Amino acid sequence: MIYAIWALIVGALLITMALSGTLLRRLPLSTSILYLAAGFGLGPAGWSLLAPDPLTYSVILEKVSEVAVLISLFAVGLKLGLPLSDRGWQLPARLAVFSMAITVALIAAIAMLGLGFSLGAAILLGAILAPTDPVLASDVQVLEASDRDRLRFSLTGEGGLNDGAAFPFVMLGLGLLGLHDLGTWGWRWLAVDVLWAIAGGLLIGSVLGTLIGRLVVYLRAHHKESVGLDEFLALGLIALTYGLAMLCQTYGFLAVLAAGLALHRVKERPGKDASDPDTRETGLQSKQANAALATNAEFASAYMRQEMLGFNEQLERIAEVAIVLVVGAMLSYTYLHVSAVWFVLLLLVFVRPLSVWIGLFGATVSRDQRIMISWFGIRGIGSIYYLMYAINHGLPRPLAEEFIALTLTMVAVSIVLHGLSVTPLMNLYARRKAQRKDRRQTDA
Repeated sequence: MIYAIWALIVGALLITMALSGTLLRRLPLSTSILYLAAGFGLGPAGWSLLAPDPLTYSVILEKVSEVAVLISLFAVGLKLGLPLSDRGWQLPARLAVFSMAITVALIAAIAMLGLGFSLGAAILLGAILAPTDPVLASDVQVLEASDRDRLRFSLTGEGGLNDGAAFPFVMLGLGLLGLHDLGTWGWRWLAVDVLWAIAGGLLIGSVLGTLIGRLVVYLRAHHKESVGLDEFLALGLIALTYGLAMLCQTYGFLAVLAAGLALHRVKERPGKDASDPDTRETGLQSKQANAALATNAEFASAYMRQEMLGFNEQLERIAEVAIVLVVGAMLSYTYLHVSAVWFVLLLLVFVRPLSVWIGLFGATVSRDQRIMISWFGIRGIGSIYYLMYAINHGLPRPLAEEFIALTLTMVAVSIVLHGLSVTPLMNLYARRKAQRKDRRQTDA
């Protein structure tokens, strides 16, 4: 009976979201808010159909959120089409490195001075809450690979990069708590957890993404082989990259992101027979037309990338439903003391804006873009993953309960506030951008 009830609920929720998708895009309301409310109603505070105690099910929650982040990071890599040599990468890189490090430091200082945490616990909390989310930030991500908008590109790149760049701070916090070996004077942390894990992860992902992408394009363009099953190819590359990265003690998140970036840049030089395939009779949606595009030397790489991206985006939406439902249900297991409410608000109105303004100091970015980037530091599934990772690595129960309350509250508040503001603010940004473009054309 419970299984049937769940089938009914999930089916009704998914169909409702599909039918109302275009309507929700016009309203100041994100789908994540509805998932969060539905999860809370299904949890212990409502119908009690979903009871994901974060301490009891921390292992499962870690793995589920890990898979969700991996899928999203690969999709982000496929979306970011700006050449790696372009200066446009400076903004997301500065946000993911400097701004995130500043965020961790500010959160740690506030946690020590205001909440009485030890240095290790404060740094760990900062690492959990610092990364912005690539899954829940879809409304402010680049719309397609050719999207060059500095705001969207910066937020998308930041969300992809800092999910992996937060790991050294997580390991440092765990080490200071005695839950991870930092080495004498921290040499192991610096050499392994920082230098090797970051560089090795990016290298592994780049190599695998390039090699597998070139192999597939070559087989399709020159031998008409390995056509179709791009969904399997996407999942296989994610799993292969992540598995090898973890075996080599590097960061799998960065490796999967790098694999997506490398795959996007795989190009096949058109041969003498690489003319545009004739699809007038069969139509672009027919199997024959798709096969012609997939095996044409000029379009093989773009077709493969588009098919994999479409599949990953669908998986990403399914993962969003599952994780946000669980987050909503987990809210019943938290209790945030009134004296700590200011902590969450301080992160939104002080820590994020200050870290962005310092990190982007001197950068060529408009005032509107700087303000929007300062606001849209969306927290979500990445923070849930790092929270569960810390719990599963021996975080003491009293400290784990405090971390759960702070993290879930931060994620829930972020989902609601950013979800309510994203549509009107992005519409305002688009109008102001169009007005500036019109003024420049008039002046010219």
